[in-house]
Amino acid sequence: MRVARHVVDARRRKLAELVRRHRYLETGDLCKEFGISEATVRRDLASLEKSRLITRTFGGALSEYNMRFPSFRQRQTSSSSEKQRLAKQAHKLLRPEMVVFLDGGTTIFALAETLRESPVKPLTCVTSNLPVADLLSEVEGLSVHLLGGQVLRRQSVLLGDEALLTVVHWEFDLALLGAEGMTREGLWNSQPAVVDLQRAVISQSRCAVALVDRSKLGHTTQHFLGGWNLISGLLTETPREALRAEGIPNELSDIEHIGSFIQSVDSKKDRLKKQAIQAKENEKYGFSLPTSLL
Repeated sequence: MRVARHVVDARRRKLAELVRRHRYLETGDLCKEFGISEATVRRDLASLEKSRLITRTFGGALSEYNMRFPSFRQRQTSSSSEKQRLAKQAHKLLRPEMVVFLDGGTTIFALAETLRESPVKPLTCVTSNLPVADLLSEVEGLSVHLLGGQVLRRQSVLLGDEALLTVVHWEFDLALLGAEGMTREGLWNSQPAVVDLQRAVISQSRCAVALVDRSKLGHTTQHFLGGWNLISGLLTETPREALRAEGIPNELSDIEHIGSFIQSVDSKKDRLKKQAIQAKENEKYGFSLPTSLL
């Protein structure tokens, strides 16, 4: 039975409003909410995307947030000197032979510019940040890998279920992450797909460090990334007194603390590498020792 046009239009308006409130919803959630089939949801989303009210993704929809979000180039001009200082601090954390995740955002791009001028090599860089991948792909000694996912043009990143599926194939020595807010509770970002990807990256990382400039202090968004126990360090030019007043642990922003943490990660990695080499040698000569004795 054909549904009246005014009924379809009313449903689509409600659907667009629901996606706007939640920023992101999966197709299955929309089917349950409106009691309609996936085929009907897909038609509704196609119509709303044509009207530029939502952005369709693999398995769901983003609100018009993606259209309103400042473009990558627009964000590059904001707090540029602070971003360059954070980039130089982050550059000091990089070690040859590391596998590093580089997040989306313009602060991470500033790090990529620093890395282009002063390469740390060999280095494996994995990213969802399209401008970063493009910039670093020409640097000799760097192996650059892009995650899968849907391209969000204004943010210049790859996001979605495909990106999450790609992350699980990596183990990162260091993840360098961005955020749009930092408070006593922890770190915040505006989009659930960004938060989902960051959490997946952190779960695959030996060490995760956030790069957040002082303009984000005390700022919250609709989506909470996690508390301060989620990360190993915080790079920020925010005065320690301001961090203390906000209730953010000062030791997280201590560059020596972060450096020592990474050094312990390096030591563990070297130990595991030596154990693997010794195990191969033992296998070659037909004997083995308990790993506790290696």
